[in-house]
Amino acid sequence: AALGDTKMLIRAGRNALAGLALGFATAAVIGALFGVNLESNELTSRTVAGIDSVVLALAAGVAAALSIVAGISSALVGVMVAVALLPPAAAAGLFLGAGEISFFSRSVLLLTVNVVCIMIAAQGVYFYKGVRPRTWFEQKSADRALKINLAALAVLLLVLIAIIVFAPVGTLPDSQSG
Repeated sequence: AALGDTKMLIRAGRNALAGLALGFATAAVIGALFGVNLESNELTSRTVAGIDSVVLALAAGVAAALSIVAGISSALVGVMVAVALLPPAAAAGLFLGAGEISFFSRSVLLLTVNVVCIMIAAQGVYFYKGVRPRTWFEQKSADRALKINLAALAVLLLVLIAIIVFAPVGTLPDSQSG
């Protein structure tokens, strides 16, 4: 979106969704076959989304984007994925596979918060660092794409924050439900 390159944006989105879907599907199969341990703090902690989750995801997005701009992307992007995306995606898959819908939905909320915040932070870093197309025409297209993208992400983030603040998702679900 920062470059206004629709083909690249579609390819990146498709690759990100494919990787996320693969991890999610694998976890769902494991959850269906073996169930989940609802006593595991590591697993159930991936069901709690709060304002601190928003801040952590924004920081992860800034770190990843800065590392890409600096040319040292592999290490920090790997850390960002390991911290912000894969754990809630895997937890959501495990919970869905095990039929724990309450836990599943809370993990999906955390995953969505992380994805949206990382995208917003990356867009901000790329704008701040001057990552733009070279030609005037491409810059105009990129500016429009950036505004649309940031507006959509901002609305989505506000909706997610409203869910976090007004819905009772700040505590762990009752482990007896399911």
